[in-house]
Amino acid sequence: MAEHKPKKRGRHRGRQNRRSDDERPVEAESGAEGGGRLNKYIARAGVCSRRNADALIDQGLVKVNGAVVSEYWYQVEPDDVVEVNGRVISPRRFVYLLLNKPKDTITTTRDERGRKTVLDLIALPDEERAGLFPVGRLDRDTLGVLLLTNDGELAHRLMHPRYEITKRYVARTKKAVKPHEIDQLKRGITLDDGPARADMAAFIDPSNRHEIGLEIHEGRNRQVRRMLEALGHTVVALERVTYANLHAGGVRRGKWRRLKSHEVRRLRQLVHLK
Repeated sequence: MAEHKPKKRGRHRGRQNRRSDDERPVEAESGAEGGGRLNKYIARAGVCSRRNADALIDQGLVKVNGAVVSEYWYQVEPDDVVEVNGRVISPRRFVYLLLNKPKDTITTTRDERGRKTVLDLIALPDEERAGLFPVGRLDRDTLGVLLLTNDGELAHRLMHPRYEITKRYVARTKKAVKPHEIDQLKRGITLDDGPARADMAAFIDPSNRHEIGLEIHEGRNRQVRRMLEALGHTVVALERVTYANLHAGGVRRGKWRRLKSHEVRRLRQLVHLK
């Protein structure tokens, strides 16, 4: 899938006002609505004509949220993930946001219990905001870097274990962590859903054994917390400081920014997308 280049901007006088293309945020256009009738959705995504979309649906090559759909008139919701022949499609111009997630927010598009979600923090026009979803999850009390996008194919690959996307965390524990426990995190720990290990683990400051840094590439639910709990530690604070080389520098807690074009290119390279 071709990368969408940012819109050209007018020239500004003076060197101090010039920015390279790599420094500019990726612009998003509102395009067609994010949902609608399935065959029309496929056609809007540029896969084929609406008639040929009917044929793809007949052949069982179209899935919505992982399930084969056989009705042309199926109504796609804005946050559904639609696949044609194994490829995630979208009729929208793509939006890429980095959020510095605060505590007490749910990493989902909506919450039946009325709790604040990460999308409640994103002030965008409805037509842009409606198709956004978080890439992966951070639990309610975990802080830090979270990517939101409507680029389903990129998101799917970033979350797929095959690509081993790096995540770095800083964890603060109630009691001091012992040096041999750092080694144990790197060797591996058995959890209820299988073995888990940190690619890197170390004290942030050797004089403070209540705070450690960990790097993992898996994306299992509450993995860092569970690894430390398996060693008898209570995590009192947890922050994801990087995700796939993205970091929240300059973004205050609870705020967000658009990704720069070079950041989007880097993400796509990591998961072998053109």
